[in-house]
Amino acid sequence: MTTISETSTQQFDTKSPAYSLGELMVATAAREIKDGEVVFVGMRLPLIAFVVAKRTHAPNAVGLFENGVVRSTAAPELIYTMADPPNICGATQCLDMMGVMSLLQSGRVHLGFLGTAEVDRFGNLNSTEVHGPKGSTRLPGSGGACDIASLAQRFVVLLEHSRERLPERVSYLTSPGYGDGGDWRQRMGLPRGGPVAVITSKAVLRFADDGEAYLSSVHPGVELGEVVSNTGWKLRSAEHVSQTSEPSAAELKAIRDYDKDGFWTK
Repeated sequence: MTTISETSTQQFDTKSPAYSLGELMVATAAREIKDGEVVFVGMRLPLIAFVVAKRTHAPNAVGLFENGVVRSTAAPELIYTMADPPNICGATQCLDMMGVMSLLQSGRVHLGFLGTAEVDRFGNLNSTEVHGPKGSTRLPGSGGACDIASLAQRFVVLLEHSRERLPERVSYLTSPGYGDGGDWRQRMGLPRGGPVAVITSKAVLRFADDGEAYLSSVHPGVELGEVVSNTGWKLRSAEHVSQTSEPSAAELKAIRDYDKDGFWTK
């Protein structure tokens, strides 16, 4: 790993792409799902990522929703909340919250998608309270995020890339990543898991063996300096930082067939 600077000379394609940033993030998130996996889907972009994975490379993935819905098929039309009728119709099971959360406790959930207000250098999440120039803002809190971050075999975070949202340390630890690094999760009694990727609006961060995030890829149309200057710590990088793979034709078709008006992805 190396520390990168805002003035790095590494060059990437900065042409305007033929797809939206939301579509790129959805395709990138979808690739984190492996065939046959049990996935806690989450809201917003992960809703579409699950559909894309099912229609491309992971037809046997199973989706879990916090309200108790279990789906072995994607919802037949776009949903805006997990309780929308298309998500209930054709579901494999409609359990209660404890029914799906028990799958986390037993270690049967391979992957969870999470959103957050802040994520820090060790992948810890804050969705409880943020502090800014106008004081503190109270947020909704954990919901099921702490359970997913603690008990899923791995999790992925999606958020906007800014210094405020990627501080060196979160101002409130709502959901655990790798704590202060190293063997923190094991010392805290967490039997498995941790973040494997943070997919932002500028880049993809992944995590080294010591639990610290590093820059893995930069999105097309984004300069490396933008990523560094909008990260709240001295960001390390992979030996060879790549450009995030563009959505394939099949991925774009799946996204646009499902989210026809770009409600989530425009």
